[in-house]
Amino acid sequence: MAKYKWEGIDRGGNRLSGVEDVKSEKDLRKLLRSQGIRPRKIIPPSMFDVDLGAWMASHGMAKSFGPAEIMSFTKQMSTMISAGIPILQALEIYHKSERNLSMKKAVGDIAVDVAEGKTIAEALAKQGGFDSLYCNLVKAGEAGGILDDILKKLAEHMDRDRKIKGQIKSAMIYPTLVVVVGVVVIYVMMTFVVPKLAEMIKEGGQELPWITQMVLSVSEFFRDYSIHIALVLIALVFLIRYVLKTKEGREFFDSMSMKAPIFGAIIVKGNLASFSRTLSTMLSAGISLVDALSICIETVSNVVMARDLVGLKKAIVEGKTLTEGLVKIEYFPAMVAQMVGVGEQTGNVDNMLVKVAEVFEEQVNNLVANMTKMIEPIIIVVLGGVVAVIMVAMYMPIFVSAGGIN
Repeated sequence: MAKYKWEGIDRGGNRLSGVEDVKSEKDLRKLLRSQGIRPRKIIPPSMFDVDLGAWMASHGMAKSFGPAEIMSFTKQMSTMISAGIPILQALEIYHKSERNLSMKKAVGDIAVDVAEGKTIAEALAKQGGFDSLYCNLVKAGEAGGILDDILKKLAEHMDRDRKIKGQIKSAMIYPTLVVVVGVVVIYVMMTFVVPKLAEMIKEGGQELPWITQMVLSVSEFFRDYSIHIALVLIALVFLIRYVLKTKEGREFFDSMSMKAPIFGAIIVKGNLASFSRTLSTMLSAGISLVDALSICIETVSNVVMARDLVGLKKAIVEGKTLTEGLVKIEYFPAMVAQMVGVGEQTGNVDNMLVKVAEVFEEQVNNLVANMTKMIEPIIIVVLGGVVAVIMVAMYMPIFVSAGGIN
């Protein structure tokens, strides 16, 4: 984007002038024609007028925008549109205030497309960061004249989805981090501390207890094969990443993660909460059930759940109710399926799905809290036990030689 100065005449014959942030002179001419202005003079920007940030964004050198930037954009656009600000003006206002260079460029491109006559949904679809769920809901909001309400619901949905995914990630990261730190501590002890104590023990020339011999053997193994162990671990990481990129590998990983103790329940219920809230948001926007399920299939990251949703969509197309399709999914609780059934009978499925999502979210909160309480002491006991064995093995010969043990 760059600042182009222009002078022109509108339909009433009035002389006008101004400055616009556009990608090229061609885009500026299109923008002015869409506003009924015939350009007479266009002054391109000098090298000092070029927006360095926009140049970096257009060449892929700026940090890409993510869910946080999209949620901020959604909230502010909803507020401005509900306040009666025209869409194009709202986009221009947001473009001027946005600090993320990639998001700023995307909003600028959206504004140009809208000025040329495209719908917001069409303009959003051209940008890589807005998924099909977002674009379809905006499309429904434009068609129904309730874009501000839809954007507000989208912002709420994204906020809830971010929180539930954050809880799942924290549930996975915390124990992993504790284990990694513990393993590093044990590795440092075995490769640096134990060898120094071993030198002191060997100077005594006494017979070593079996536990000391075992620890020394493990220490020598780590010290002699550290590079080999590191290479094996690196190769294992690359192998896992390669396998996860394949359809079969991803399906196997997702299937195993759903069956894992404690973690599996968190993953399943977290994904079901996200699915229920997503489906509710789309149904409340007037999107048909079949189309809403198609979008859910595209947005669900778990391969196993996406496959089950394909079966659910097929059942709906064949004339079955949503409840009949859900009860066939083994990990979807029967009681919750009955709640959806009540919603179908009363014609209130979207609101009932919100209640279902809240049930799952509460269960995830409880599971994460209980998991933290249960796993933390287990990890501490195991790691502490390993450290205790190492220390006992090293100090036992010293105590024996000093007469501390008969």
